[in-house]
Formats: sequence, C-alpha cells, structure tokens
Amino acid sequence: MKLLLTTFVAIFLAELADKTQIATLLFASGKNVNRLYVFLGASLALICTSAIAVLIGKGISEFASERTIKVVAGCIFILIGIWTLLSK
Repeated sequence: MKLLLTTFVAIFLAELADKTQIATLLFASGKNVNRLYVFLGASLALICTSAIAVLIGKGISEFASERTIKVVAGCIFILIGIWTLLSK
C-alpha cells in the first residue's frame, strides 16, 4: 500500500502543469468538445505509457541493479534539465 501511495504522489506531482496536462487542457478548451472523450483519451494514453514504463523497468531490472538504474535515471533527468535550460 505504501508503494501505491508513493507512486501516486510522485507521478501526480510530476504530471502537474507538464506538457501533457497543458495539451489536455487545450483539447478540453474547445467549444464543441466532448470533454469525456478528452478525459478518456488522456487517461488511456497515460495508462499505456505507464504500462510501457513498467514493462521496460521489469526488463531492465533483470540485467542491472536498482542502484545502477537510479544513477542512470538521475543522469538522464539532469541531462534533460540541462538541455531544457540551454534550448530556446
């Protein structure tokens, strides 16, 4: 149960005001838009990308230690941050 709550909070906070949420907001802001379809489409997309991440994580965990995965993931996040800061 603790893992469920930790995962929910971490992903919820990471997703707030990100590009995906802004895109969903824009889709839902149309005048003649079925917002239920926007919600279902966005939800399904997040479910699918999360499923892919879980499957890849399972596969990677068979070849690398948890520590190695954390270090590599941290480095990737740092590189993305640097790239974001340096891009126009």
